[in-house]
Amino acid sequence: MVKKTKYIFVTGGVVSSLGKGITSASVGALLKARGLKVGMLKIDPYLNVDPGTMSPYQHGEVFVTEDGAETDLDLGHYERFLNENLNKSSNVTAGEIYDELIRRERKGEYLGKTVQVVPHLTDLIKAKIKKAGRNKDVAIVEIGGTVGDIEGLPFLEAIRQFKYETERKNILYMHISLVPYIKAADEIKTKPTQHSAIKLREIGIDPDIIICRTEKHLTSGQREKIALFCDVPKDAVIEEIDVGEGNIYKVPLLLHREKLDRLIFRHFSVLPRRQNLKKWETLVRKSEKFSQVLNIAVAGKYTFVRDAYKSIKEALFHATLATRVKVRVRYIDTEKRNLADQLNGVSGVIVPGGFGERGTRGKMKICALARKKEIPFLGICLGMQLSLVEMARAFGLKQADSQEFNPATPHPVIAFLPEQKKIENKGGTMRLGGFACKIIPGTKAAEAYGKSVVFERHRHRYEFNNDYREFFERNGVIFSGINPERNLVEIAELKNHPWFVAVQFHPEFKSRFFEPHPLFSAFVSAAKSRKTKAGRR
Repeated sequence: MVKKTKYIFVTGGVVSSLGKGITSASVGALLKARGLKVGMLKIDPYLNVDPGTMSPYQHGEVFVTEDGAETDLDLGHYERFLNENLNKSSNVTAGEIYDELIRRERKGEYLGKTVQVVPHLTDLIKAKIKKAGRNKDVAIVEIGGTVGDIEGLPFLEAIRQFKYETERKNILYMHISLVPYIKAADEIKTKPTQHSAIKLREIGIDPDIIICRTEKHLTSGQREKIALFCDVPKDAVIEEIDVGEGNIYKVPLLLHREKLDRLIFRHFSVLPRRQNLKKWETLVRKSEKFSQVLNIAVAGKYTFVRDAYKSIKEALFHATLATRVKVRVRYIDTEKRNLADQLNGVSGVIVPGGFGERGTRGKMKICALARKKEIPFLGICLGMQLSLVEMARAFGLKQADSQEFNPATPHPVIAFLPEQKKIENKGGTMRLGGFACKIIPGTKAAEAYGKSVVFERHRHRYEFNNDYREFFERNGVIFSGINPERNLVEIAELKNHPWFVAVQFHPEFKSRFFEPHPLFSAFVSAAKSRKTKAGRR
């Protein structure tokens, strides 16, 4: 362990969506591979208290931690790259900070002082940062947004002040910038990066390392130019070339080849430790050797924004490492027509979670097609609920529904959780986080998990209504996973189907690069078997 916690502050410039989360996670993975204890913190400057009430169109998926925090999707990258569980202390928003500031002021904790951005707000921000670094060798702090955004200024001011509260040698400012390629001129342009670094210096932050996001390799001359105008050594100009829609787990290896980890150790005046990336390199090479391709459909209503299903896509990729196939994801908009045609050539179907009635008819049609055509199926959260509503109607309860969409339904197969009825505030009040699930022996779930009890993460307000359990069991449904504390249905599967499993929780949140989630692995394996059998006909 290093003598004093080191802090790496990651900022972004020129444009948003630069992949700061993947870069931060990759830096964390490199430092962990050298034996350091790494803490992670994502700071989001928006005024929402958390992303829980935000539309996926606005912010992509909401990632849920084991302790029940609704967080930014970048925490998913952090967990997957570090192979560690994070918690609610790993994500903070401007809304949360301002909310705490106002509550303290109302309680009189500021003793009549004029409450200001500096020092009161920035002090709260610095306290959150220090908490992330507690008992860690290195804390990586990612500042969301782009340098110059008005809402991000208090956070940049806080990390500027940080260098006065700890030695400068214990702080590293890492700036990620777009280096665009102009196709018409056939040139890479460094000017946006220069201006981004100038803007950062105007705020009082001198970057130590410049990470260049680029689709073309940088020349030595371009690196020298960036180094000169951004006031960093040439070897501190790090190229991070696009990996596109391919394997994002290449990024730590790319940054390692750029000697970023050595540069970080040099800056902190810490002797570099022997790195251990063999397992990482092996898995990346392994993933590139698979030749068989499976088409897997993800049927939802947020398909226009692929980040809405980020963890599902990653969980599918992890599963390919266990099943030795490539997965090509086919996104199906459940508000469109001709859904049956869109399943042509598909070896498996996932119906993910979501909220609201829009798109539910299409989701139920997809559930019905997967059931009747014996296509391997994985229903997640709302996907499970809609699959059971669809089956209830097929089994004779024509007016079966979820109380979420029809509170007056005569057959509430999916019912409102009792404790939710008195809740007025929507944010952070669902059934959230990890809960136990007892697995019934002799089921598809038991075969996948190989365990009698598992813990999975939840995010929902509605549950399967136990009053209908016997009705479903008479019609060939097996409830293969039960929460032992409250006797709630966690997993349902079809008896006479090759692989039809629906779960109330979100297994994608616990899938890792080194540890693929067993349900996703079993699902992809079933899809692989279907394609193999189809090829023999």
